[in-house]
Order: sequence, then structure tokens, then C-alpha cells
Amino acid sequence: MAVVEMRKLTVIGLNSSRFSFIRELMHLGVVEINSQEGVVNDEEWMPDIFRTSNSADVSRLEADIARVSTALEAIGKYDSAKKPLFLSRKEMDRATFADYMDQVKTETERNVDAAVMAYKGIADSQTEINRLRALIAGLKPWEKLDIPLEEKETEFACVILGVAPVKTDTGKLITAALEGAPSAVVEEISADKQQRYYSVICLKEERDKLFEALRPFNFGAIALSEQNGTPAEIMKHHEKTISELETGIAEKQKKLAELSPARPNIEYLYDNLVMRRDGERIIGDMLNTEAVFYFDGWMPRAAQPEVEELLKKYECYYNIEEPAPDEDVPVLLNNNSLVTPFEAVTGMYSLPSRSDIDPTKFLAPFYFIFFGMMLSDAAYGIILSLGCAVLLKKYKLEGTTFRMIKMFFFCGISTFIWGLLFGGWFGDFFTVAAKTIFNKDFVIEPLWFNPLNEPMRLLVVSLILGAIHLFTGMAIQAYMHIRDGHPLDALFDIGLWYVLLIGIVMFGFGGSVSAGLPDVGKIMAIVGAVGILLTGGRKNKGIFGKIKGGLGSLYGITSYLSDVLSYSRLLALGLATGVVAQVINMLGSLAGGGVGGTILLLVVFLFGTIFNIAINALGAFVHSCRLQYVEFFGKFYTGGGRPFVPFERKTKYIKILKEGKNNE
Repeated sequence: MAVVEMRKLTVIGLNSSRFSFIRELMHLGVVEINSQEGVVNDEEWMPDIFRTSNSADVSRLEADIARVSTALEAIGKYDSAKKPLFLSRKEMDRATFADYMDQVKTETERNVDAAVMAYKGIADSQTEINRLRALIAGLKPWEKLDIPLEEKETEFACVILGVAPVKTDTGKLITAALEGAPSAVVEEISADKQQRYYSVICLKEERDKLFEALRPFNFGAIALSEQNGTPAEIMKHHEKTISELETGIAEKQKKLAELSPARPNIEYLYDNLVMRRDGERIIGDMLNTEAVFYFDGWMPRAAQPEVEELLKKYECYYNIEEPAPDEDVPVLLNNNSLVTPFEAVTGMYSLPSRSDIDPTKFLAPFYFIFFGMMLSDAAYGIILSLGCAVLLKKYKLEGTTFRMIKMFFFCGISTFIWGLLFGGWFGDFFTVAAKTIFNKDFVIEPLWFNPLNEPMRLLVVSLILGAIHLFTGMAIQAYMHIRDGHPLDALFDIGLWYVLLIGIVMFGFGGSVSAGLPDVGKIMAIVGAVGILLTGGRKNKGIFGKIKGGLGSLYGITSYLSDVLSYSRLLALGLATGVVAQVINMLGSLAGGGVGGTILLLVVFLFGTIFNIAINALGAFVHSCRLQYVEFFGKFYTGGGRPFVPFERKTKYIKILKEGKNNE
């Protein structure tokens, strides 16, 4: 059964064994624990029930996790070792992991502290460098000023620093300043693209008149930050400080690089803290009395024996029962190795609701066919499958990543098969290469037909596959009606549509097979149409409502026709791959033969092939999904199920093995 059968679990255990029990339950990883909010509403019991107040422990562990995560980020930033394309968890049994952490914990925590301090030191130094560079940038226009910045005035005189627009005539500005303040000494210090920089010394009693005289020049006084010395001296001091800080940063970066060998142990410490945090969080969410704890949740039916064994070991009271019809049951899929990779497609849409069936095993063969038909080049299929095979062999992939890569491996096989049928090998590269380089005629003949030469034939094949796809979805809906005790719904809402649609096809195209088929098809189409008209509104009230419902149901034929036409995208994308490949090969052959022409052909072929695979594989993936989500799922699938999330070790770097197993 693709959707795993679930059981509801209720547990009451002794507080004295709570921590050990939770660790064992986490190790099993097969029970989803529900939120206990509002579980107990009996006013007689509520005064005696409480939650364990361990929020401080959880917060402390969260802080430790954040600290270790910072250390990993710091070391990773300066680790020169080559990073793997995919992260693979190291497998280790529980006892070995516990013993190893006991041995390295103290040293690892010291390394975490060293990494965090170095990383913080780098960040603080960089912040200070940025501040000093901003100060230097602000002082740069005043570099030639020979007056210390702290000397802003004397007993009788004052120093004014200011700016004016770059278009200002300095001569006129000085003349105006002297007219307003005869004692003024004006000097242009520098200029840039926006403005000119001036220093002015004048008597204090003439300051107001000076500003009044300079107002037409848009002169504005500025105040530099509180610093001692001339701008040049201050800038030199800041540059020296920056140099010292950069030296310190380099030393800290070297220290972080030297900590790279300790990174695996820090990763293990991270996972250890996460497991402890998750355990404390669950304990804090449980309901408690002075003597016992309580929780309820879900587990797969197949896991019942091992869960019961654990519950009996800790002398817990428990109850296991089938879920009530209206309960929100989590969903776990369980398919064979050929179908499981395509669970990624189902998961991207939505997991099945309780009333649904798992569509994965039905969509898998169609997705396999559609993807390969859209990419449809044997060489591209070999490349795609080999690339995925290498990834699956080299890395221990898990979860959605594993399913996606394995799905593309299968899709590569489909692409190879369709490429053989259509004669696509890097488009027509071998034909072009033979003609361009060796001046020989060489053609790889398709096993079936060439879509570029017979596009209408490919369109017919696409529409036939689409009709089969849609009919399969309708058949699943009919099965669900019968399963739910509504056989008449299956007959009227699905069966009559089969009669109508098959009749239309036989009436329109049956003559090419047998002279009598059009007449049979005509009768079937009439029977189907009349049946839909009479039964489509059977659930509506009144004669008018039934007639209206029947007409509305019959109008649905336009939806079926548009759905079938949607499969013409199989033609479009299948042709696109071949056409783009041929254009690439043609461009590469423009230089003709010879050494230069051969090099150009190979270079254009290499980059063009990478582009063509990338863009058309993406198109095949997206449009194959669309045909499942819109056309296929639209016939029977609701979705909306929530995933089964067991209480387990959610580790990132280490995989704790169950006893006697290589994989959980």
C-alpha cells in the first residue's frame, strides 16, 4: 500500500524514567508526537496537570547551537579543503558516537571558543577598519590643511572650514570675503568633481559678516570629527592602525584555517546539541502530574511491535487504536524502488489527503515517458543518466535530493530510448561532423521516425498519450467512487464520459481502421451525451436545476478537448531539442573543414550541447510536472495531506544507525 497505514498512540509513563524513555523513543524515530495544547479540558484534572518548565535549558542549548554554528561558519570560510558537491552524513552507531563525543568534547568546545573569538575579532576589526577608512575619506580633501583640527579658535580669531560648489570662482569668493571681513585669510585647500574646500581665518567679531558675504556663493561651514593633529597626521595615524588591524585579521584567519582539522568534531558536537535540544523541547511540551507524563501521537502500523516493546520496557500505560474518520492523520508514502524517486513530483504538489490515494505509482510511468519524449536525444540521455549514476555512487544522498537525482537517472534512460526511436544523437552532430571534417555522408537512422521530418505523426502520438493519461486519471476517480460506496457516481460521472469520448474518436477517425467503426462511434457518442445530459444534474433540486446541471456537465467536453490539446507540448519540446541541436551543429560547421573548422565545430558543439541539455532538460522537467499537476491530478486528486514528521534524530552531519542495520 503506497500510503502507510497509521495508528494513534496514547502513552502515560513514570516521570522517573522519562529522560531515558525519550532518548530511546528518539532513537526509534517512528512516532510523531502531537502538540498537547487543549488535550485535557476536564476542569477536575486541570489543576493537577502542568508542563515541565525547561525553557531555560532549551534556550541554553539554542545558544550553544548558535555558537557552534558560528564556529563552523568561521572555519568553513577559511578552510581551503575542497567542498563536496553534496553533503553526506557519516554513519556511526549510537554507542560509538556517545563514546567518541565523551573523548573529544572538552577539546572540541575549546576549539569552538577559539573559532568564535577569532571570528568575532575579525568582524570587530573589519568594522573598525571600515570606520577608519570612512574617516580617511572624509579627511582626504583637507590633506593639505596645515592647521591642527583641534585649534578651532584663539582669543580673537576663529578658523572656519567650509565648502562651495565646484563651479565657484575662487577669486570672486576671496574678494567677497574680504569685503565682508577685511581681516579674513581665505585659502582653497582642494577641489573634486562636486565641490571646493576652503579654510578661512578671521576675527571673531567679523564672522557673521563673513558668512553674509559668502552666502551668494552657497558657502557652507562644516565640522570635522573631534580629532587631534593636522589632517595629514591623522590620516597617517589611521592608516597605521588599519595596517595593524589587517595584520591581526590575517593572524586570526590563519588560526581559523589551522582549526580546519577539528571541523568534523565540531560538526558532531553540533548534532549532539541539536539532539539534546529536541529531546528537551519534547519533554517540555509533554503534560505532567507529580508522578507521570502523558503524550499522544501517530506511528506507522508496521512500527507497532517495536514501539510496544519499548513501552513495555519502561512499564508505560498505552493505547493503540485506529484513527477516527474525522481525525487529521499524517501521511507517509511507501513505494517500491522504481516508484519512490517520483515521490518528489508528488511532494512538490501536495501529499494525498485521507480521502485520496497515492498518485505516485500512476504518474511515475507517464512522467518517465513524457520527460524522455520532450528531451528525446539518445546522447543527452546517456549523459544525464551517467551523471546521475556518478552522483548516486559517489555521495550517500538522502531524502528529496536522493529521490530527485534517481528520478533524473530514470528520465535519462527514457531520453535515451526516445532518442533511439527518433534518431537523435546530439541532434545531427555525427552527420555534420562526417560531412565537415571527412566529407563523408553518414546518417544514423531512427528506429521509428524522425519528428523533424514527420511532426504531425509526433503530434498524433502526443495526443494519444495524453488521452491515455487522462483516461487513467478518470479511471482512478471511478475507483475512488466505488471504494467510497458510490458506484452510480462512477457510472454516470466517469463511465458515460468514456462512452462519449471514445465514441467521438471512433466517429472521427475509426474509418481508417474499419468502415463500421464510425457508425458505432456515432451511436456511442449519442448515448454518452444523452446519458450525461440526463444524469449530470441528478443531485440538483427541481426539473430546471437538473436540466441546468446536465447541460453544465455536457459543456465539460470543452475542458476535455483543451486538456488533450495541452499534450501538444510534447511535440513542441520534442522538436525544440532537435532543432536547437541542429542549429548549434550548423553554426559550428560554418567555417568548413580543415584544422580551424574542426576546432570551431568542436568548441561550438561543446558549449552548445551544455546549453541545450540545461535549457531543454529544465523545460522537460517543468512541463512534465505541469501535465501531472493540471491535467492528470485535475481528474481525481485533491491533496492537502500533511507529512508524517516523527520524533527522531534530525542530524545534519552524523547518521546514527539502529542496532544491526546499516541504514535507518
